[in-house]
Amino acid sequence: MPVTYAARHVLEDHISGFEATPNPHHLAILRAVSVFSVLAHPGHEADIDEALTNLEDVHIRVCGPSEWLVLSETVAADTIARQLADLGASRAAFVDQSDGRVVLRIQGPKVRAILAKCTALDLHADLFEIGQSTNCQICHVATNLARTGQDTFEIIVMRSFAGFLFDEVREMGREFALTAGFA
Repeated sequence: MPVTYAARHVLEDHISGFEATPNPHHLAILRAVSVFSVLAHPGHEADIDEALTNLEDVHIRVCGPSEWLVLSETVAADTIARQLADLGASRAAFVDQSDGRVVLRIQGPKVRAILAKCTALDLHADLFEIGQSTNCQICHVATNLARTGQDTFEIIVMRSFAGFLFDEVREMGREFALTAGFA
């Protein structure tokens, strides 16, 4: 007997019935994001970095030396996979992490105060510039944090920790009337 599965976002139960009109401080859950992990082979770090920067309609998140996350809300995973394959297997390795990662976007005038409650990073605008990203811990969970706008950050977290992180960040933002919902 065939079984039909319905595609559900991992945070569907965390947000169901609680979605509200976004306040100035808002935590958005991005639904369909293509996420790839890319590792450059020794000696190819600079050219892979340049090649990733030249990809269209994707965002590059630095994870460490020779390691990046490539994500897009508009380009399909199979298209990104073809583009990454064109870089050459001898220069870089990549893995589709789209089903294993969750992307959250948090924004608002006091977003740094919210994030300061859950990470040890100094997020001052002069130190953590727009476009910068890093691996870090948020609420004791390994994440990648990127500053994507003046008062906007994106958090990429492993799917299995997304519910815990989501609940903790909402709690940290309660003082600022943080709302949450799907983007």
